[in-house]
Amino acid sequence: MKNKPLIIILAIVAFVGFYAWSAYNKFVTANENIENLWAQVETQYQRRFDLIPNLTNSVKGIFNQEQKVFGDLADARTRYSGATTVNDKVAAASQVEGALGRLLVVLENYPQLRSSEAVQNLMVQLEGTENRIAVERKRYNDSVRDYNLSVKTFPSKLFARLYGFSERTYFEAVEGSETAPRVEL
Repeated sequence: MKNKPLIIILAIVAFVGFYAWSAYNKFVTANENIENLWAQVETQYQRRFDLIPNLTNSVKGIFNQEQKVFGDLADARTRYSGATTVNDKVAAASQVEGALGRLLVVLENYPQLRSSEAVQNLMVQLEGTENRIAVERKRYNDSVRDYNLSVKTFPSKLFARLYGFSERTYFEAVEGSETAPRVEL
């Protein structure tokens, strides 16, 4: 009977230790999953950035007037490659999307450009890439949501703080992205 309190205390310590070990592994796994999903988003961004010069060169070959759109695309690509944080990359990617939107408006206003087979093919590839980006962003945000729930809910919140895990940032549209770009020719 004298050992019964000791056994109970050891059982509680063992349970808490197992939970702490399990919580740490859960946070590490979730964090790595988020990193992997962000890498997938970046892979699709890279695909987009690889397509943009081909599209712009095809359009430039047919149409040399809209230099501002081409300059904006080049600037946005440069900003993205120089970005070091996820938030900086998100902002640069949004800048690319705005410039692409303006390029698409240019293409719509000039049917002879759209009729070019090279431009059509690149536009289809770019559209597919944009869809892939949307899917990967959603997967990333879903994973961030699950991770953030673990970091915010009790009792795992206590262990998250203990191990230095904190909330992750969602991928969100930048302010003003709800407004369609205007191109005046």
